[in-house]
Amino acid sequence: MDKTLTLNGPGRRFLSFLAGAGMMVASIMTMRHFFLANYPSSIYEGAFCDISAFFNCDSSAFSVISQVIGIPIGYFGLFAGALVLLGALFPSEAFERTNKSIALANVLGVLALFSYSVIVLKSLCLLCSGYYLFSILSFLLFWRYGIDRDARGFFARYARFSFKMVLVFGAVAAMGAAGVILFHDAKREAQAGTAQTIVRQFYELPKVAWPSVISPFWTAKSTEKFEDAPIQVVEYVDFLCPDCLYLAQQMDKLKKEFAGKLNVAFQYFPLENKCNKVVDKDRHPGACDLSFMSAHDPAKFLAIHDEIFANFRTAKASPEWRQALAKKYGVEAALTDEKTRALVTSIINTGMEYEQTSDKAAYGIRSTPTMIINNRMVIGTLPYGHLRAIFQALVDEKEGGRKYLENWVPVTKKTL
Repeated sequence: MDKTLTLNGPGRRFLSFLAGAGMMVASIMTMRHFFLANYPSSIYEGAFCDISAFFNCDSSAFSVISQVIGIPIGYFGLFAGALVLLGALFPSEAFERTNKSIALANVLGVLALFSYSVIVLKSLCLLCSGYYLFSILSFLLFWRYGIDRDARGFFARYARFSFKMVLVFGAVAAMGAAGVILFHDAKREAQAGTAQTIVRQFYELPKVAWPSVISPFWTAKSTEKFEDAPIQVVEYVDFLCPDCLYLAQQMDKLKKEFAGKLNVAFQYFPLENKCNKVVDKDRHPGACDLSFMSAHDPAKFLAIHDEIFANFRTAKASPEWRQALAKKYGVEAALTDEKTRALVTSIINTGMEYEQTSDKAAYGIRSTPTMIINNRMVIGTLPYGHLRAIFQALVDEKEGGRKYLENWVPVTKKTL
């Protein structure tokens, strides 16, 4: 029999082993980031878009493709990598044919995920990219050296897998997936205890001054004077930042729950050098224009704000959609109106008023979202439960109520 990838020689087997190990390591790191991003254990671990936002794993961690019925997508990559690795350690014709079929399906999935990240999310996760590279390497090895490589016809080369192995692998994968779901559920339930830590850390943050110009564009308004509400939030936001979309979704729920107790000022901070000198490159082209459009007519701000976030992917990808948005609301003049541009610029420039929070940037506000909540700066967004706990603690403090943990976080009711 001719040499194949895993049979009749250690050299190619070692390359396949490395590819499988690389897939596993990248998948484990991707899963780890998924849980850290969605369930941070500290207020200092909030997700944000920084000035190199294209390489951003948070976009993937919060996207609709990040999990399937509670299973992080990295789990499937981990399992595929494990099969490649085991196939190199315990080679057989049936194992190699099965892995060859799986390698084809896997690389097609990788190409789809890569396209979705670049085209739809407009970002790329370096951890995911590592998996993509090792997956492509694995497929190329099977394509070039794999068993049946000289067979005629597509099915003869790639579809001669072992049904018995597929059934066994499927059963093992299902059992592992069930364990991952249980772990995911446990992470969710643990958020009550984490919320207590988040609230304590919030009160330990140093107080900062309000920006010299607080945006007149509010997404929630409870009192005429900004400082009179129990909860006061100045949020530095970029319309085209994926983490800002995540924050907007969290805030939509919080605004309803804390109606009458919350003021939220939308502090423009587009990560585009066209109007923001803190940014050295145009990380989010079009973000400045959207800021000008939404600020041109105060009466239309909320409607434009909501429509942008409701159509986030299209708004980010399509200049034509942005032009149509301006026409729909009659704010085409915003892009050249000096008064509008001066107002937005004055709001953006308040980011320079804060001390450095990183050696990588000259100013305190250098990423989005950055929130100043009751004079304390929180960089990045946090899960709903954590923000809710902070907001409830602030309401309790304002109203002189007693601060019990059960007031800060929803109690999970369990049935026997």
